[in-house]
Amino acid sequence: MSQTKEQLKKWIAVASGETPADTVIKNGRIIDVFNLEIIKGDLAIVDGMFIGIGTFKGEQIIDAENRYVCPSFIDGHVHIESSMVTPAEFSKVALPHGVTTVITDPHEIANVSGTDGINFMLDNSKNIPLDVYFMLPSCVPATSVENSGAELTASDLEPFYNHPNVLGLAEVMDYPSLRTAADSMIDKITMTSKYSMQMDGHLAGLDPDAINVYKAAGIKTDHECNTVEDAKERLRRGMYLLIREGSIAKDLKSLIPVVNHNNARRCLFCTDDKHLDDLIQEGSIDYNVRSAIRYGLDPLIAIQMASLNAAECYGFRQKGAIAPGYEADFLLLDELGSINIKEVYKSGQLVARDGEYVGSLVKKENPGQKLLNTVKVPELEKKDLQITIAKTGSANIIGIIPNQLMTNHLQETVVAENGVFVPSRKMDQQKLVVVERHKNTGNVGLGIIKGFGFENGAIATTIAHDSHNIVATGMNDEDLLLAVKTLGEMNGGLVIVKNGEILASLSLPIAGLMSDRGFRSIAAGLQQLKKGLADLGFNGGFNPFLTLSFLTLPVIPALKLTDLGLFDVKAFQHIEVSP
Repeated sequence: MSQTKEQLKKWIAVASGETPADTVIKNGRIIDVFNLEIIKGDLAIVDGMFIGIGTFKGEQIIDAENRYVCPSFIDGHVHIESSMVTPAEFSKVALPHGVTTVITDPHEIANVSGTDGINFMLDNSKNIPLDVYFMLPSCVPATSVENSGAELTASDLEPFYNHPNVLGLAEVMDYPSLRTAADSMIDKITMTSKYSMQMDGHLAGLDPDAINVYKAAGIKTDHECNTVEDAKERLRRGMYLLIREGSIAKDLKSLIPVVNHNNARRCLFCTDDKHLDDLIQEGSIDYNVRSAIRYGLDPLIAIQMASLNAAECYGFRQKGAIAPGYEADFLLLDELGSINIKEVYKSGQLVARDGEYVGSLVKKENPGQKLLNTVKVPELEKKDLQITIAKTGSANIIGIIPNQLMTNHLQETVVAENGVFVPSRKMDQQKLVVVERHKNTGNVGLGIIKGFGFENGAIATTIAHDSHNIVATGMNDEDLLLAVKTLGEMNGGLVIVKNGEILASLSLPIAGLMSDRGFRSIAAGLQQLKKGLADLGFNGGFNPFLTLSFLTLPVIPALKLTDLGLFDVKAFQHIEVSP
């Protein structure tokens, strides 16, 4: 934060006790994230900044009533699009959970709408009470083995570095291009290095040699660990470890044991992808902190990870602590162990109380037609969904792992009639379909999935990481076809169909990813979808729509489906369903 001469004089006068502060917090127990201690004293705030700890007079007094004064939380890596609401609406959900700063990667909307999508996210993040910083999408498209709606080169990205809220290059997930030093990837990295050394990694399923490659390229973070040994290897090589707890990828319980007093300063939290209903009910980074404490981590270390560590990782010199010279972004906690948030302050101003947003009215204009008309569905018939099965009756099947992004590569016998696959409730095998929706190619990828446990019907969505084609799964072709057609008619979203009837749907017209309505309306729609899933017989302990949306991501092992067909991630090639 730059200062004028007069402003600096004012700050010094307040810090020295000569002039009253704008605001003084009294009777608080201050969390010192530098020494991991609880201290006492008044806190002076001027122009939204902490100016001093000691004894002060102020124009306004906040009586903390012996509550803990805690630095607010920072989400180190989040895709706001995954909440299905715009940044402005997202702020109303994140702030009551103590999150005042997020580092976001808009590669979801960029894969659909390119630079128009990035500009929309930047514009919609202006003048809201949540600080939204951006990492530019490094992989649009994510890979060359699928079709997305856009392609972004280094020259497309470079102008965005003039924006004050752009920090660096987002998760580099195309490891083959990095490993072979492909010009398309190297150009983005060298271009970024002219403006910033902030570059995020994505090392899902990769060995320690790959960590060397990433570090040699100047990439310093990873959020794709799910074992202690993987985490240690990244920490040994000087990476920051982002411990993720999202709606589908839940790595915190398995990774918290790696954190100790020696390495904690290299660890922070992120949510990555979290649905709106989970954000409302569970929380955001506050849930990560609360969970870490429950699994045995020192509460002060957990808070330090969620604040100071995240700030330092991303180069924020004035965020992440309750101390002079730091932004007055803080929480009042009733209890330390449970992270019970009473109030949330942004730049010294109250923005949330008792779990509700109480800040200023945030209203934004809707995006233009380019972002509201992105779903192009071909005319499909039952024959387009047929999967031919070899005489052996064997097939390569995607086996889901509940609450994980990774899948298993299964080989099982399937039911076939006249040489064509038939879904089976008994064997828990159903059809998986990916329909290209950006360029009218007519591409339809087909596969078999195990683990959803549907008794009947189908579900479909235009949220399909990262190219965001239409993805659907179900027990019969008629319902699958209706689900896909309905998504085209509603310009994207989520839909549930059973016996030719639409049980529930949620429209997401902004790039097929986000709603143009308020978050409460979307939360109500998600509840209706949960009721519809129960009608299909689903009773698994995971979110089926979120799981479905990651079955198309061909950079995370082992088996995925794209619009070009079944994809073996480890071999990095398409394979036949039934060879």
